[in-house]
Amino acid sequence: MSKGSVVVIDNGAGLCKAGFGGDRDPVAIVPNCVGKSPASKKWLVADELRAADTDVTSVSLRRPFDRGYLVNPELQREVWDRVIRTLLRVDPNHSSLLLVEPLFNPPSVQRVTDEIVFEDFGFRSLCVADSPSLVHLFEASRGHSHCHQTQCSLVVDCGFSFTHAAPVLQNFTLNYAVKRLDLGGKVLTNYLKELVSYRSVNVMDETLIIDHAKEKLCFVSLDVSRDLRLARRSGKQNPFKCTYVLPDGIEHTKGYVKDFDEAQRYLSLPYETLPTVSGQKEELTLSPSNLEKPEQRMKVDLLQNEFTLTNERFLVPEMLFHPADLGMNQAGLAECIVRAVNSCHPLLHPVLYESILLTGGSTLFPRFAERLKMELRPLVPDDYQVKITSQEDPILGIWRGGSLLASSPDFESMCVSKSDYEELGSTRCRRRFFH
Repeated sequence: MSKGSVVVIDNGAGLCKAGFGGDRDPVAIVPNCVGKSPASKKWLVADELRAADTDVTSVSLRRPFDRGYLVNPELQREVWDRVIRTLLRVDPNHSSLLLVEPLFNPPSVQRVTDEIVFEDFGFRSLCVADSPSLVHLFEASRGHSHCHQTQCSLVVDCGFSFTHAAPVLQNFTLNYAVKRLDLGGKVLTNYLKELVSYRSVNVMDETLIIDHAKEKLCFVSLDVSRDLRLARRSGKQNPFKCTYVLPDGIEHTKGYVKDFDEAQRYLSLPYETLPTVSGQKEELTLSPSNLEKPEQRMKVDLLQNEFTLTNERFLVPEMLFHPADLGMNQAGLAECIVRAVNSCHPLLHPVLYESILLTGGSTLFPRFAERLKMELRPLVPDDYQVKITSQEDPILGIWRGGSLLASSPDFESMCVSKSDYEELGSTRCRRRFFH
C-alpha cells in the first residue's frame, strides 16, 4: 500500500470518484452503492457492479445516500473500504483525506462522517470542501479568462439528487445565495422507467439499464412543440425513433443501442435544416397519459427484449427546464439561476451571468448549454451578457478541483488532524471548514 499521500474523494450520491492529490484523473469512478441480482446471494460493491461479466438485469440497489444526504453510514463504510483498500491500495494511517461533501450537510451527518474518517479508517487528517468552490478553482487554474480575472463565477451543478446554482467569490461559495432544484439524474432515470413501462415493457426494476439508456439516447430539445409534432410521424419519417436492446443474460449481460448511428441521426443534423411541421403550436404536457392516443400506444409484449424510444428522448431532460409541467411545484433551471444571482450584491450580477459554469452528469445531455442560454436570455437584463461554459468532463470536474487543492502548499494547514479531532471533537473541528 502507498503511504504519505493525499486521498481525494468526491463522494457523490450516484458516483464515488477517488484518487490521489496532484493527479489529473481519479483512480476509481464507481457507483456509490451495492447491488444484488435475484439469482445471487452475494452483494456486489461499487466497481463490482460494472464488471464485464456482471448481469445487471433486475439488480436490487442499496445506496448510502437518500435525497442527497448520507443516511446509511454502514453502507458508506462498506463502499469506502472497497475503494480505499482494494482500488486505491492506500494506508489511511499515513494519508490525509480531502472529502467533497454536499452543500448544507447537516451537523449530525458531519459527525458521523468524521467518525468514519478518523475512527474507522484512521486517516491522519481531513479537509472538507464543497463542489462549487472546487469547480471554480479548477476552471480558474485552466485559464478560464473571466473566472481568473474576476475571481467570481456561478456554478450550476446538476447532480444525482439535486441541482444547485451556487455563486462563488474568491473560492468561497456564497451559501446565502445558493438555490436548489429538487431534481437530478435519479429523478430523470425514474421518469424514463415510468414512460417505458407505460408504453412498452415493464422496466421498473431495471435502474442500471435505464440509466444507461438515458445517458446514451436522451438529449435536450431546442423547440419542444416542434419536436413533439415531428415525433408523431411514423416509421423512418420519425427522426427520434431508436431501439434499445435489453440484456438476455446469455449472449450479452449489458443493454445496448441497436444501430447507434441511426439513433444519432437527428443530433447530427444542424437544427436549422430540420423539416418544419405545419400546425398550431401546442402546449407541452409531460403526463404519460397525454403523450399518445390509446390507439397509437404500443401493445405490451412481455416477451420482448427491446423497447423503442421516440419523444421520451427529449421529454425526460425537459423536466430540468419545466418541472411544473410534471406537476412539481418547482421553478425551472433558468429561474433557479436568476434567483441565485438576485440574492447577491447588484454589482456581482453582470459578472455572474458572464461566468456560468456547468458541471454534473446531467449537463452532458446534447444541447444542454444551448437550451439553457435560450431560457436565460429573456430573464436577464438586455445590457448583461450571458456566457455559459460546460466543463471538459462534467463528471470529473469537481474531483479535479479537489486534486488541485490537495496538491497546493497550503493544504496541510487547511486540515483537521486526528489528534485535533480526538481532543476537540467534531463540532469544534468543523468550524475550520466554514460550514
